[in-house]
Amino acid sequence: MDFTQILGHENIIKNLQNAIENGKVSHSYLFEGEESMGKKMVALSFAKTLLCKEEKLEPCNNCNSCLKFDNFNHPDLKLIEPEKDLIKKEEIDKVIKNINIAPLESNRRIIIINDSDKIGMEGQNTLLKTLEEPPSYINIILITSNSNKIIPTILSRCERIKFYPVESEKIENLLISRYNKTRDEAKFIVHFTKGSVGQAIELSQSQDFFNKRDETLEIIHNIVKGDKYKAFDSYDFFLNNKENYEEILDIMIYWFRDLIIYKELGNTELLLNRDKISLLSSQVFLKENQINDIIKKIINVKQDIQRNVNYQLAIETMLLSMQEV
Repeated sequence: MDFTQILGHENIIKNLQNAIENGKVSHSYLFEGEESMGKKMVALSFAKTLLCKEEKLEPCNNCNSCLKFDNFNHPDLKLIEPEKDLIKKEEIDKVIKNINIAPLESNRRIIIINDSDKIGMEGQNTLLKTLEEPPSYINIILITSNSNKIIPTILSRCERIKFYPVESEKIENLLISRYNKTRDEAKFIVHFTKGSVGQAIELSQSQDFFNKRDETLEIIHNIVKGDKYKAFDSYDFFLNNKENYEEILDIMIYWFRDLIIYKELGNTELLLNRDKISLLSSQVFLKENQINDIIKKIINVKQDIQRNVNYQLAIETMLLSMQEV
């Protein structure tokens, strides 16, 4: 693992390398941005470079330090991940307790805390004390997709680095060349994942996702065509996929968005579901106000479920209201 294996984020990588070259590496960083943007990969590549015996702008991948790093048994690296959506205070206490132990094999000790917003308030306050006066050999990298859950005093003590979605064309080319996707499939995945490299790769390898997509589009077609019996049978599909409800509802939203574009403009280049043109064509009889009403209903249901409204009731209401449009 090194910077060369990372897709995008060239400016961020260049700035980190400049900091190494100029001897201005911060003691505390906050890598923030949407999930699966590549924040963790950049953090690990940065840490590996800092610990490398060659002390250059890229890890050599050959020294004892790099080899240990790749096996995650480097004594001067500590990677903390949440367990069951939580980073316990005890985990932070262990880090603080050992903070004054000098590096064993390198000039630095590096602590990476992934999903650092999962640290509870007590743990954050404990971490804050270390961030205020860290030992000279310590570098701490916090990674988060929700900086709003991190106390302002921690944020103010970190050099904040914002990660943005990678350019669509770069991800598309990766999915085509490495994961054997067609251009249309790659475009759909990239837009659906909103430029998240990790999620795009995950979906490209998941036949289950495309099966769910096909089932979702079949349900939509039955509802649009007025087949109430088949629409009623679709309740089980939503119940069985409760954990993936956001994914399914997003598939539905993007479908009806495409239907409006195709109906009004007839431009297939703007469509996400370009591999389903024939199915879209069969639904253009819907009026624009009907389609907009359906999109609003889906968005409302998504928000209701996020607010812990009864899941089954919300889905049933959505499906029934879609049939009435």
